[in-house]
Amino acid sequence: MSDINHEEAARRLRDAYSSGAIPPLRDWLDPTDADGAYAVQTINTRFWQADGRRIIGRKAGLTAKAVQAQLGVNQPDFGVLFADMEIADGGSLDPARALQPKAEAEIAFVLGADLPNADTTAEQVAAAVKSVHAAIEIVDSRIADWKITFADTVADNGSSAFFVLGEGKPLPGVDLEGAAMEMTFDGAVVSTGVGAAALGNPLNAAAWLAQTLAARGEPLKAGDILLAGALGPMVALTPGIRVHASVAGIGTVGFTYDKD
Repeated sequence: MSDINHEEAARRLRDAYSSGAIPPLRDWLDPTDADGAYAVQTINTRFWQADGRRIIGRKAGLTAKAVQAQLGVNQPDFGVLFADMEIADGGSLDPARALQPKAEAEIAFVLGADLPNADTTAEQVAAAVKSVHAAIEIVDSRIADWKITFADTVADNGSSAFFVLGEGKPLPGVDLEGAAMEMTFDGAVVSTGVGAAALGNPLNAAAWLAQTLAARGEPLKAGDILLAGALGPMVALTPGIRVHASVAGIGTVGFTYDKD
């Protein structure tokens, strides 16, 4: 696809934030065109940076094999985390800021050292981690009815929207693979999972991020937040609910999907 198509796809996605979800991008992006989709994502990332938004980390998506199979791909994807996407633990998200949001519980890392190499290992990621957190990602799609292809979600910044981090703790001694997750809406369990759902270990997802971004000349830096992928099914949000997640051995996190 041409650069003109990439610019048009990027513009349509930006406009969707305020004017509502749009049809899939098939007229501008082939459903499996990873390079084109990341080109669209980059156009909008640079647009938003020029508009004053600040990058504070990255998210890994499609870390579950079942979701990869659903979209016909064999690797994760990534999106950018901006500072204005973070919601305070225990805070609230105004439904007017979202289109068709869903919540998923994750494990997140905050880096204490740079990860500049394209051959970064999971062990090197672990050595660079400053703290590990229970997290909730609020994913959203600017594509109507979530009828997404791989290219749609990549171009749409990994279908990202907002995130919440619980209190951090040191990584040594934490069982990431076996960490059981439970997410509740108003106290009722709506999703369960385990750390191994994220590419076998959330550190594997973080290593993939580090490798991919270093190869692109955008290496992860100390202080970056990394969301390592969903541990269980994502669940659609409805206004007024209280969302809470616990990840065994790591901590808890929550927010209310309602106005302040």
